[in-house]
Amino acid sequence: MTVAKRSVFRIEPRYVIVLATFLATFTAYVERVGFSIAFTDLAKEAGVDESVKGTVLSAFYWGYALSQIPGGWAAQQYGGRIMLLLCFACWSAASILTPTNARHASAIILARVAVGVAQGFLIPAVHTVLSQWIPPHERARAVSLTTSGMYLGSASAMLVLPWIASLFGAASLLKVVGGLGLAWLVLWLVVGRDIPHRETVIPLSTLDHRPGIGGSGYKGRPAPTPYRRMMGSAAVWAIVVNNFSFHYAFYVIMNWLPTYFNHILKVELNSLGGAKTIPYLVMFLMSNVGGWAGDWLILKRRNSTATARKTVNTLGFLSSAVALMLMPGAGAHSVAYGVVVTTLTLGCLGFSRGGFSVNHMDIAPKYAGMVMGISNTAGTVSGVIGVAVTGYILDMHGGADNVQGWYTAHAVSAAICIQAMLVFNIFARGERLFD
Repeated sequence: MTVAKRSVFRIEPRYVIVLATFLATFTAYVERVGFSIAFTDLAKEAGVDESVKGTVLSAFYWGYALSQIPGGWAAQQYGGRIMLLLCFACWSAASILTPTNARHASAIILARVAVGVAQGFLIPAVHTVLSQWIPPHERARAVSLTTSGMYLGSASAMLVLPWIASLFGAASLLKVVGGLGLAWLVLWLVVGRDIPHRETVIPLSTLDHRPGIGGSGYKGRPAPTPYRRMMGSAAVWAIVVNNFSFHYAFYVIMNWLPTYFNHILKVELNSLGGAKTIPYLVMFLMSNVGGWAGDWLILKRRNSTATARKTVNTLGFLSSAVALMLMPGAGAHSVAYGVVVTTLTLGCLGFSRGGFSVNHMDIAPKYAGMVMGISNTAGTVSGVIGVAVTGYILDMHGGADNVQGWYTAHAVSAAICIQAMLVFNIFARGERLFD
């Protein structure tokens, strides 16, 4: 009886790993949104203009872009567990030590670059850990759940951190998010492991090896990465372009959302209560819905993998482009309307991840981490460009109070989304290309 009870209530170790990696992306995005909220208030107090604010907000992505591919190499060489430990230790310390006087822009920029470099090791390390622990037939759901922690983390930060700032000041947020990073570090010290113990390895006979669905399982070290073939593949570049475009739109909204609420909707974040979390909560849900929709099209509707990915991708990017153009006009309607169109934009972007973001596992399951590193580098560069360019566009139109500046900035994002959708429809593939 004792053995039976243990088998009923025992949690599979791989599920613990997935939960821990979900909390890792959750915590990292609490930090990113937390800094945006904190610096928006600190810059307002110091009288910092929008272009300087944009430069500071984009500094994170310079560091983040630099460490994506090195992060993939380091995780492969030293293991995902140790790289996640180093990642969280470094960015947590850098956050806690960030200057709180917005006039010291140069020092803050250096701190944000340091946080970006450290967090750049996160996604490659997470993919390395998941590739070791999760069998092929569970990887899509595991990756979708893990990465959706980004959006739930953003929603939670939008809900809780403005309230903390109102009680203890905006500067306190830098210490709070750094402390959360250290808390996750302790969790990972307890549960984190690179390679499953022998009894947790799933027998290869239980894995699905059908073309386009199965994989190599736990078969040891992969063959050398075919970098030259990857860089010459139009299908890989279709993923890269879409990652760039997705993150251009997403990072612009994420970093400029506090300013959008303040200057277009004419409200402070802490006055919106739970409503301000709705966009990120919906994005969290829709990112999972997009993944399930793609699988449904393949398994139930018998669509090819390429058709399924392109369908989800097209619906997500087209609808988000339309929603982006509705956001600037929200000031002429109501706060509720602004929250609705922001929610629509982020929800549609989240849905699109069921297209391009899963496709690297379709075409290169053995090298998915490296393809992700390459495409995520492009996505990070788009954050540097998009956040800074938006600041300059707003300044060119006289500041964030001028709605024409927001229309121009969002038109750029919408156009980028549409061209990404077209590129993916033309060049994306669904079959394995490198295995």
